[in-house]
Amino acid sequence: MGVSPDEEKKHKKFENKYGLPFTLIADPTHTIIDKYGVWGEKQLYGRNYMGLHRTTFLIDEKGIIRKIFLKPKSKQHTEEILKAWEEIKSR
Repeated sequence: MGVSPDEEKKHKKFENKYGLPFTLIADPTHTIIDKYGVWGEKQLYGRNYMGLHRTTFLIDEKGIIRKIFLKPKSKQHTEEILKAWEEIKSR
């Protein structure tokens, strides 16, 4: 599952465009985002603004966070997640 501050309409468009096999949750009020501490100050081209810090939480079936990926790199991220999940499951 993915969470972002975007509206549901934008999520649906993204899900359809990329054929995602998981749900995206719209959180424009930051209910979930704030609980995970991933909303904060960012900087781009010397300009400060508030935004979402890209972070992935690997959460098991019991709701326990098993791994946190800070600033994931898009192209390698799927492989990173799968590898980490396999390592967790083999323990």
